Amino acid sequence: MPNLAPLIVIDLQTNMFDGRVEPPIHDAPGIAQRTRSLIDWARREGRRIAFVRHDGPAGDPLAPGEPGWPVWPELGQAGDEPTFSKTVRNAFSNAELGAWVTEQGASEVVLAGAQTDFCIAGTVKGALAEGLAVTVVSDAHSTLDADGETAADIIARYNADFTDAGVTLVTTRALTGG
Repeated sequence: MPNLAPLIVIDLQTNMFDGRVEPPIHDAPGIAQRTRSLIDWARREGRRIAFVRHDGPAGDPLAPGEPGWPVWPELGQAGDEPTFSKTVRNAFSNAELGAWVTEQGASEVVLAGAQTDFCIAGTVKGALAEGLAVTVVSDAHSTLDADGETAADIIARYNADFTDAGVTLVTTRALTGG
């Protein structure tokens, strides 16, 4: 029997929620609530959970040590749930994340987080390139409005692109049963 796909929570850092430096991501309270539901589900199921944290350059709100850099505390990351850092969109650019997934014996990953059009899309491509099956939780990733397009429209467009790329899309409720 294959091992359970781990949940990977991407870039849900304080800056994405607190609005101190940049606007919060679209539906920030809903994203936090649904991500907490996913984390609870993964723990109940005995799935492993990893967090990915973007390390921005000096002066960036996501630079190491900046107030916006830590994983959003309200997500309730447990002490045994690792955090993998990255500096580019694809979380699998950090070989330690790929090794961690391999250690799980899983052939699939479940992804949630931010930002849809940057690090979620980059990590989807990276996971597929690693030969992993990918499930994206369609209502648990978000972004900001950009270039005259609303965040909701960007999310919908990327969900369609993910499906076209062979990714499984599922809602939080369908996945968690809650």
